[in-house]
Amino acid sequence: MDAPATDGRAARSRATRARVAAAATRLFTAHGYAATSIQAVAGEAGVATQTVYYAFGNKAAVLKEALDQAVAGDAAPVATLDRPWVRAALNAPDAGEQVRLQVEGTRVVMERVAPLAEVVRGAAGSDPELAELWRTNVEHRRQVQAVFAGALADRGALRPGLGVSEAADAALALLSPEVFTLFTVHSGWTAERWCAWARDALLRQLTDVADAQPRR
Repeated sequence: MDAPATDGRAARSRATRARVAAAATRLFTAHGYAATSIQAVAGEAGVATQTVYYAFGNKAAVLKEALDQAVAGDAAPVATLDRPWVRAALNAPDAGEQVRLQVEGTRVVMERVAPLAEVVRGAAGSDPELAELWRTNVEHRRQVQAVFAGALADRGALRPGLGVSEAADAALALLSPEVFTLFTVHSGWTAERWCAWARDALLRQLTDVADAQPRR
């Protein structure tokens, strides 16, 4: 008899965390990290301030949750490498299709994440907790890129002489939120144009099949 009640509490807790994370994302990206208080986040989320403190502990933890949910697209406890778009890319029939699906999946993630990543990166210089969050985020992204690069290596598609580690580093840079923001915000590109550029850049930098891909 206890299981349904426990499940219900867990569901309500996840819903509250998701609501707080969404509210924090709106405020952090609009006003910045320093100018946004826990009280403001609670008000935006429609919950008590104490509820936010109880669920998260401090403002840095709220930002971490917001970033995690932006990366995932939801509050479900599913790792990035187990997400459907990643599995589809890794199981693609050839290297060109893997890169296409990888870039298109990354675009969807970046449209959610890039503004919030700017908040974390900007605040990291003055907050050791956020500096660690940023370092962890970069390392996580590199680990994901290493899996993609490893899949290309398994297909025999990496450029001759290019190792998985170096390929992962190149992909980390090309598909970074900083580069996405540079193109889509500061240079006025559409996300679709960035997609075409990123796909072409990855194929040319990482593989020996770029010449077979049409340029757009």
